[in-house]
Amino acid sequence: MKSIILLGDGMADGPVAELGNLTPLAAARKPAMNRIAREGRSGLFRTLEPGMSSGSAAANLSVLGYDPCLLFPNGDGRSVLEAASLGIELAGDDLALRANLITIEDGRIRSHSAGHISSGEARVLIEELSDRFRDRGIRLYPGLSYRHILVMPGGNPAISCTPPHDHLGLEFEPLMVKPASPSAKATADLLNGLILDSRPSLETHEVNRKRKAGGKLPANSIWPWSPGIKPRIMTLQDRFQISSGAVICAVDLIKGIGKYAGLEVVDVPGATGGYDTDYEAKADACLESIRTHDFVYVHVEAPDEAGHEKNAALKKNCIEDLDSRLVARILDGLGESIRGVRIALLTDHPTPVATGAHARDPVPVSIMGPGFEPDSVDRYDESSASRGGLGMLAGDEFIRMMLKKA
Repeated sequence: MKSIILLGDGMADGPVAELGNLTPLAAARKPAMNRIAREGRSGLFRTLEPGMSSGSAAANLSVLGYDPCLLFPNGDGRSVLEAASLGIELAGDDLALRANLITIEDGRIRSHSAGHISSGEARVLIEELSDRFRDRGIRLYPGLSYRHILVMPGGNPAISCTPPHDHLGLEFEPLMVKPASPSAKATADLLNGLILDSRPSLETHEVNRKRKAGGKLPANSIWPWSPGIKPRIMTLQDRFQISSGAVICAVDLIKGIGKYAGLEVVDVPGATGGYDTDYEAKADACLESIRTHDFVYVHVEAPDEAGHEKNAALKKNCIEDLDSRLVARILDGLGESIRGVRIALLTDHPTPVATGAHARDPVPVSIMGPGFEPDSVDRYDESSASRGGLGMLAGDEFIRMMLKKA
């Protein structure tokens, strides 16, 4: 049995006034997504249980049936997973953190992504900071756009860090790293020193001078968060006896999850992790991958980015692009073989435009294919899915449904 998961990060939401009090999913034109709901069964999925981080790492791990609290008891594991994607080998005593390049303006976090700085510009800045901080025992690795990795040998993971995307517009100093125990004070102090010491050199860097001259936001601070240490994860092949699987995504976090889960990471030219991503290329990569693998996980970041920007119209457009340029292309491209493929459509967590932050509400899920007789739901959105025949899913129930034997 072959299975495809199509996941639009952060798609779920609440009613939005400017969309006629509909959610972006309900307001969007999405015939392909609605087809999956109409020809399959729908329900809700509680991806974020109490005690879990509200980050995409925890939510996507839950989608694949892993318990984030067991794997990453001190955090959401994002940094460790992204490090795996970048090929960074972590020692047993290495503390890894995500390091964003952000924009601070008038003492407040203006942008968690430095205006979605390009990977080329970011690499120059990260390499400069890496040289500057090498004598502090810190290693910095450039990633994609604003997303980078910081490794601190011997660092104490008992620290409290703030995701910058959940605190836009707030003063940055109260949000800096805090020790969760007295033994972690030195780690917190070192990381806070990096934040403060990065600002003068970044502010005056040639990359940022050019960005400001072009009307773009400067990447004028580094921001470490999501501390973690290397976990042990059982692969999907070992858990469910599938022969092989693949993950298609431009985001290092999801690629890292895929690597730990035993999936082949498929790199797609033109996939950006933003709303300018090449949806068609990702769809074609999925169609090619399902020919040679039992399982394909397709992740699209765009709706989540629009949610963080509190832009309802953009989020609706991202959902419509996802539908017409990726979901429809996959459904059409499967042709007659679609009858032998299970296809699931879902999101990992809501990212409401009202707050710009991740939420914990259950998310809508629809599954079509062998073993999933249609229920009465004919649209894919939050309200419709709540009336579906799958009911409320939790834990590893979803992935077991997807990968069970026919």
